[in-house]
Amino acid sequence: MKRGKGKWKWGWRGWRRISQASFLLFFLYLAALAQAPRTFNQSVFEACAPGQDLRLSAPVTFFFDLDPLAALGTMLSTWSLKPTLLISLAVLLAALVMGRIFCGFICPFGALHQFCTWLDRRRKKSVRAVLNQPSPSARWKYFLLLFFLGAALLGSHQAGWLDPLSFFFRGLTLAVFPGLEHLAGLLSAWLADLPRPWSYLAYAGPYVFDPVLGYGFRAYRGALILGGLFLFVLALNLVRPRFFCRALCPLGALLGLFSRFGFFNLTKDKALCTDCGLCRVHCQGACGPHPDDEWLRPECFDCLNCQTVCPEGALRFRFQFNRPGPEPSPRPARDVPDLSRRAVLASLVGGAALTGLSRVSLASPLQPQPELIRPPGALAEADFLKRCLRCGLCMRACPTNVLQPALTEGGWEGVWTPYLNFSLGYCEYSCTLCSSVCPTGAIRLLTGREKTETPVSIGSAFFDRNRCLPWSGQGPCLVCEEHCPVSPKAIYLVPLEINLDKDRPAEVLAPQVNLTRCIGCGICEYKCPVKGRPAVYVNSLGETRSPANRILLPDRK
Repeated sequence: MKRGKGKWKWGWRGWRRISQASFLLFFLYLAALAQAPRTFNQSVFEACAPGQDLRLSAPVTFFFDLDPLAALGTMLSTWSLKPTLLISLAVLLAALVMGRIFCGFICPFGALHQFCTWLDRRRKKSVRAVLNQPSPSARWKYFLLLFFLGAALLGSHQAGWLDPLSFFFRGLTLAVFPGLEHLAGLLSAWLADLPRPWSYLAYAGPYVFDPVLGYGFRAYRGALILGGLFLFVLALNLVRPRFFCRALCPLGALLGLFSRFGFFNLTKDKALCTDCGLCRVHCQGACGPHPDDEWLRPECFDCLNCQTVCPEGALRFRFQFNRPGPEPSPRPARDVPDLSRRAVLASLVGGAALTGLSRVSLASPLQPQPELIRPPGALAEADFLKRCLRCGLCMRACPTNVLQPALTEGGWEGVWTPYLNFSLGYCEYSCTLCSSVCPTGAIRLLTGREKTETPVSIGSAFFDRNRCLPWSGQGPCLVCEEHCPVSPKAIYLVPLEINLDKDRPAEVLAPQVNLTRCIGCGICEYKCPVKGRPAVYVNSLGETRSPANRILLPDRK
């Protein structure tokens, strides 16, 4: 909106707000659709024609394909580039021409930060002007960028920790949505206890909340940590507006480096300035728009607020190659962030050192971990960590909730990467949704036929005979054999004589595993009636992706 005589008129700020709101709503829409449909069950896969697979119709990887930080990190760690990530070149091209317009008009996480800043708009203008002054903390994001690039050069893609799109999606779908889903369940239970007709509102819950928050009960390990970090980063806006964007965002740092070559620049006319200070009050990037200040081009979000609120028209963005305005301000624009050489080297070395130290820990990609079971189609561990963005898309899409964010199962290098936890679910026999939504190719695209006919194994099942009901002499049980999905079954039954009591001999059928047929789907562990610590468990031994993690000799036939 543009300020006129005593009123506000529609202007660039209004169009920016529409753009930010639209992209934020589109991001939330895709996050809601990044899940298996409500009708998911075994019959859905059985009904699929041969060669036909269940896929999500929505372009859920759209924002990750736009992310140049994800593309650059993947390229440096693998020396290759997934074709869909070439779309991110459009964002870099926009930065070369227009500066950080992605941060001001498109980034959904930036829009959320701007909304949180707007909620705190009651601060005095003098206080807001001080908070929007350039700060040394703006250099932090460049050091973080160099830190992540140093790790990527050694084959460890760690940028997903603070990449704004990955951070937003991970915190939203793995913490905020499940928390709201639980509250929605409590609300539905409360409405069901009300007298009619109010109790009928409880039946609307599955149709109102589930399409957004998730179908069925969802729970994720570390959700408290993920949600706490997400809310903490948003709360930092109360300390300084858009603190994450200004000080912590490595994607913003990357776009800032490219924006120094842009020619959509701010011109300042010192003669027209009345020193009202409105440009400092409304500046989102703390980039020094006032004619007396040095304009920091890499920090500017191109929000155009300074041009919109200036009552005298002293500030204006123009396409030009010469930075000074019609009457040059005493302090021209700065193109390069003020970074010390020692700090730059320390950031690069720090990223490389963290990668090296994490790989000599007890849990590392150099040593297969039995409890670390990756999704079907996952690359070998070292290659997987070169690509995984930790975005959480595969966990959100998983229909059985078996995919969980790892904590220390894969070492420090694998924190927040996906692994299978069979206490919460199992891997559906012909489901390949996780491979279809991976934006960087850490999980290669599989078809249901390839997964089941090859077959793709993610581990092997073993029995704890001291806990198994037939083997321990407690009684008959056929649950694991009944649920085994492969054909012929990997779990078969053998006759066994037991003593139900000192004087009560009996014959039962005891389960055994054929490791050549077992694919490690985990349904036997999930369905085992022995709770606490199931009598059958699955570990990563025998996984297809790692020849070094197998226990059976190859079949010479």
